[in-house]
Amino acid sequence: MTNQQPKKEYALLRWLKRGFFGAQRELTILEEEALQSPFQTVLKNFWARRISRISVIVFVLILLFVVIGPLVLPIDLGYQDNTQQNVPPGFNMLSVPKELQGNIKMIAPGPTYGVGVDNNGKVHTWGHLRVTNVITLEDIPQEVLDAKLVDVASGYDHVVAMDDQGAMHIWGNTRLGQAQLPNDMASAIRKGEQLNIIQIEAGNQFSAAVNEEGHLYLWGNSNLNDIKIKKAYQGNVAKVATNINTYFILTKDGEAAYAGFQQNAYSTVPEAAKSGVVDIAATGFTNAALKEDGTIVIWGNASRGERNIPEHEGKIIKIFGGRNHYSALTDKGEVLSWGGNFFGQTNTPKADANDPVEQVYTGFYQNYAVTQSGKMHAWGLKGYLLGTDQFGRDVLTRIINGGQVTMTVGAVAVLISLIIGVIMGGIAGYFGGIADMLIMRLCEIIGAIPFLPLMLILSAIMGTRVSLEQRMYIIMVILGLLSWTGLAYLVRAQILSQREMEYVTAAKTLGVRESGIIFKHIIPNVISVIIVTATVSFASSMLTESSLSFLGFGIPPPTPTWGNMLTGANDSIVIQQYWWRWVFPALIFSICTICINLIGDGLRDAIDPKSNER
Repeated sequence: MTNQQPKKEYALLRWLKRGFFGAQRELTILEEEALQSPFQTVLKNFWARRISRISVIVFVLILLFVVIGPLVLPIDLGYQDNTQQNVPPGFNMLSVPKELQGNIKMIAPGPTYGVGVDNNGKVHTWGHLRVTNVITLEDIPQEVLDAKLVDVASGYDHVVAMDDQGAMHIWGNTRLGQAQLPNDMASAIRKGEQLNIIQIEAGNQFSAAVNEEGHLYLWGNSNLNDIKIKKAYQGNVAKVATNINTYFILTKDGEAAYAGFQQNAYSTVPEAAKSGVVDIAATGFTNAALKEDGTIVIWGNASRGERNIPEHEGKIIKIFGGRNHYSALTDKGEVLSWGGNFFGQTNTPKADANDPVEQVYTGFYQNYAVTQSGKMHAWGLKGYLLGTDQFGRDVLTRIINGGQVTMTVGAVAVLISLIIGVIMGGIAGYFGGIADMLIMRLCEIIGAIPFLPLMLILSAIMGTRVSLEQRMYIIMVILGLLSWTGLAYLVRAQILSQREMEYVTAAKTLGVRESGIIFKHIIPNVISVIIVTATVSFASSMLTESSLSFLGFGIPPPTPTWGNMLTGANDSIVIQQYWWRWVFPALIFSICTICINLIGDGLRDAIDPKSNER
């Protein structure tokens, strides 16, 4: 009957709480306390504080952000792209001006920007136009604004345009010869001769032009690029295509040929591309030749799936190259794209038989298609939510994956210190005597070890002999082994006050083993204090890991952590001009640690309401 009595009382109180007809009735304090366990009381007191509720919600959101985020935005530690360096937050790379829509003559997509010419010959620009700290493509020369343009080409850091008089206009970064025309071309312009240019192309710090007579002009940074041409091909060039540091041509005889002098991955042209070629294109690391029958021959370093041409209906009649993807147009007005798809650059619009595509403009990661009715479709890289860093890496992706590393290190270190601290503090507090003295002396010795100097010494000793993963494990273990002393002191003090209680005496009388008394009876009664301490230690461990990374002795790049992301922004130029590289990592890190500390404060106040009065 004694075992059934409490159940009857709880059932009676629940019935009283519902009321006679199921209506909610306010319980008295005594009735409420009878229904709640101590843990429920602490939880209720904690949740009653608004700041505690907000802190828990924000922390859970951040935790989900860094746990689920890497599944959505996985990180490629080897990824770098110098064309996407220090791009600010925003989604304007595909934002074609309204004045140009429905009035397009030509579009030339660049790495992070676009340049277009309307049917009136006026130039328009959009996207991220800054190429250096002091140079921006937005500063269009007045002569270009006054001219009537007929063609335009976008390079890595400069733009080449041609007007209806055959004059060439170049702006942007021109420090490495990008605006220095070749002697024969400059001489013909000075004499007033018509060059009859039919194509202009811009690449990585160099440009090219082809005239009606099949003559190829090349100019720009010759130290970086192979921009010389064998004389045998002059007068027989029909088209030119550029990749990262070279070019190749289509001759009037239908041959794809490498006309430079260097031996590289592109210089050996396949036999299938030496005849019957009608169009050519290039990505950053491959070349492609379109043959009369619609087949495509691709060679070079095709590591992004550039050879995986999708199945399609109709015959391919034109081909276009981006940074690491190709686009093609069929005779049925359908657009195909394949290759690298980091930013959706191969997600082509659905074909419309009633309004087929007539022209395609493909750049680095941006694509545009204009239909027969003048409707424009744009797909590819729109921009970056939080910008990019000095290596062209997405800051959002690195924050998500870096947060996972930082929080994992903090959590594992706290778990290690929690296990050691509870065991050592429990033994010292319960047994006392020699065990207490030895454990407390050990705590004093470990507490006297200077953590940061120790880590600096270990980092210097380890050097590059340990992998990034091993370094992360070492940091977690050392953090845990050196941070348990404070918790041990706290647990010892709590057990000293608990071991004389009646329930401990009763357990001893019943013959319960001492380990069971410590860990099954005493520790559960002080678990709330342990949770508060562990919560605060979690934030401290995250800060310590980030401090080590900030000093350059933690987990090094390319593995991201919030600490080494801030280390990469430790530069006056970055702080002044590339604010997104340090503001966002610092902001999420600050919010996370503040929330953890507020949760700890809330738990402390919920456990000991009198602490609010002190």
